[in-house]
Amino acid sequence: MIQIRLATEEEHKKIADFQVMMAAETENLHLDEETVTTGVISVFRNPEKGKYFVAVSDDKVIASLLITFEWSDWRNAWVWWIQSVYVLPDYRKKGIFKQMFDHIKSYAQKDTDVAGLRLYVDKTNHRAIKVYKKIGMNGEHYQVFEWMKN
Repeated sequence: MIQIRLATEEEHKKIADFQVMMAAETENLHLDEETVTTGVISVFRNPEKGKYFVAVSDDKVIASLLITFEWSDWRNAWVWWIQSVYVLPDYRKKGIFKQMFDHIKSYAQKDTDVAGLRLYVDKTNHRAIKVYKKIGMNGEHYQVFEWMKN
C-alpha cells in the first residue's frame, strides 16, 4: 500500500537525491548536490516557499514532489505549481504520480483560496507529458518561457 503525505525535514537528503537524479535523467543536467540539499532544506524552514509531498511504500520514500504557490489576480486565489516530480524507476508505471496528484487535488478542491494546479514539463519528456494528459491535465493553454542565469 502506498501512503501519500507531507514530507518531513528529516527526509531532505532523499528528496535532494531525487532532484539530482531527475535533472540528470530528464534534462542531462548535473546539479550541485550541496546547492540542491540547501535548497530543499530552505523549503522546510520557510513554508512560504512551498511544501514537499512524498509517496511511501513499506517505510521507504519512493517518490516526491514540491508544491509552490503563485498568486492569481485574475482568480483572486492561489495556483499551486507541481514541481520537482520524481518517482524511483522501480515504481514507475504503477500510478504513483496519479495517487500523489489526486491527493494534492483533493486538498486544492477543499480550499477556496486555491484556483487550481499547474506544472511545467520539459517538452522532450514525452513519457511525463503522456502521464499528465492521461490524468486530465491540459497542456495546450500556455507556453512557459524562462530566463535563467545558468
